Amino acid sequence: MNPELLAPLMFTTLVVVLLAGFPVAFSLAAVAAAFAVLGVALGQFNPPFLLAMSLRVQGIFNSDNFLAVPLFVLMGLILERTGVAEDTLLALSRLFGRAPGGLLYATITVGAGLSAITGFVSASVIAMGLIALPAMLKAGYDARLATGSIAAAGTLAQMLPPSLVLIVLAEQVEVPLIDIFHAVLLPSAMLVGLYLVFVLVAMAWLPRLAPPISTQGESSRMRMWLQAAGAAGVPLGLILLILASIYFGVATPTEGGAIGVCGAVAIAAARKRLAQGRLSQALTNTGVLCSSVIFLLLGASFFTLVFRGFDGPVWIEGLFSHLPQGQLPFLLAVTAGIFLLGFFLDFFEIAFIVVPLIAPVARKLGVDMVWLTVMIAVVLQTSFMHPPFGIALYNLRSVAPATVRTTQIYVGAIPFLAIQLLMVVLLVVFPGLAAPDRVQHRATQQEIDDALRPPPANPVPDPGLPDFEKK
Repeated sequence: MNPELLAPLMFTTLVVVLLAGFPVAFSLAAVAAAFAVLGVALGQFNPPFLLAMSLRVQGIFNSDNFLAVPLFVLMGLILERTGVAEDTLLALSRLFGRAPGGLLYATITVGAGLSAITGFVSASVIAMGLIALPAMLKAGYDARLATGSIAAAGTLAQMLPPSLVLIVLAEQVEVPLIDIFHAVLLPSAMLVGLYLVFVLVAMAWLPRLAPPISTQGESSRMRMWLQAAGAAGVPLGLILLILASIYFGVATPTEGGAIGVCGAVAIAAARKRLAQGRLSQALTNTGVLCSSVIFLLLGASFFTLVFRGFDGPVWIEGLFSHLPQGQLPFLLAVTAGIFLLGFFLDFFEIAFIVVPLIAPVARKLGVDMVWLTVMIAVVLQTSFMHPPFGIALYNLRSVAPATVRTTQIYVGAIPFLAIQLLMVVLLVVFPGLAAPDRVQHRATQQEIDDALRPPPANPVPDPGLPDFEKK
């Protein structure tokens, strides 16, 4: 067999196995093992190459980025299981209910906070669908506007730090997580602001789509503000505290996750919500979820190792070589491909399989990896909102009442999808929105070692240089 065919055949086999519905983690490992044996039998694969897998496993468990994953997941599950998110939505809905679209403002605000806490699109959309959708439908809100706002707020989990998505992407593209958090703050804040502006414009144009629901007098306004500050201010303040500590270098992402867990337990305990095994449920679900991520990562790491043994990256570079030269054609092809893959694959599958394959090509083309990471997160967020394949819309359909038609969910997502496409265009036209030049340079360990290494005792000048250049 032609050795150049092994890499594309291996990738094609993986696609077929995944489309057949087999578990992703075990499919990755099984395909890698089968082709490793085939390569050894054909004399096209060096068996000692597999010894690097032990170093890869050690690197996974020594990663500071992945150490933060279970902490942030546990924090989100504690706040979600103990009803803190529901209390926040109810408090904000009472505060903004007197204005048209008050529940929409509350849904986007709470959804953004819940997305930052959970870090999962599916978890955020399902939680907000169960909490906010019945209240909005009962208040006479238009089903299209209600479902669209919930889906949009839930997909913010792709890019609102401290997002699990950003943690995984930072590890796959091998860039500092703190740089990703810095770079994504402005685009994510702009996206939330654009959502709120859209609701404001829609309410000014068609206020009947989301009528006011509160008739309380001005005398109760102070009480509502106090209730909102207690119910919503504390959990949202916890998120802001974590982000501020990471952003200003007071705490690492892992330490920020530990602070978040302690804060979530303290909030739930103060509200007497830790009974009935809620903390145990949060711990159990965190263990199950993180275990599945670890198995998926190990399988993807094994697949990538064998794929590189067959010179798979060279084959990937050859595919991109057929495109016009330059960064823009490469970026257009990558974003279009990831956008389409988001219709059929979960984020973790894309992050662990696709991203490691395109990252080396991006580096050779000089693409800024921090900017590319933010772009991938935004593109996936847009893909998850796109009807009729968006996973966020499927998740919302699973919890929406039968009175809400699927077509209403699709139509409601279109305005928010247009806003997300606008954000993609803005990132392409104005890459400075997510540029790392706003981040102070951090020396790598190699740079530190080079700086500490003493200079040679008798430096020998290069005879090939003129005298004025030797100085």
